[in-house]
Amino acid sequence: MGESREYMTLPEENGSINISEEVIASIAVGAVREVEGVSGMMTAMGNSVTDLMNNRKNAQKSAKGVKIDATGAALTLDLYLTVEYGHPIPEVAENAQRAVMSSVEAMTGCAVEKVNIHVGGVTLN
Repeated sequence: MGESREYMTLPEENGSINISEEVIASIAVGAVREVEGVSGMMTAMGNSVTDLMNNRKNAQKSAKGVKIDATGAALTLDLYLTVEYGHPIPEVAENAQRAVMSSVEAMTGCAVEKVNIHVGGVTLN
């Protein structure tokens, strides 16, 4: 699997398929939105970006809470999120890992080696 700075390239028999890293980040955010207990995404520096549960328009902005490393044979994703108070953080993080890995692999065909979850806060609802 080749790569450039902003695209994942999948060589195919009749040419190649280029998938923007932004698309991969959006898929990851979409998967995380469905995980019970996740209340939002954060930037890597810890600033809250958006409330994922209520505002679909801001989902693109929340892609800032996803870091993609495509240097190896498979993708490594880092997601920065907040968890709703009362939900077990390890369980929410594990469910988020599974959801992201499954969605990204299914929708892009790119192998995902790791999904690292960084919980930067707890929200009270």
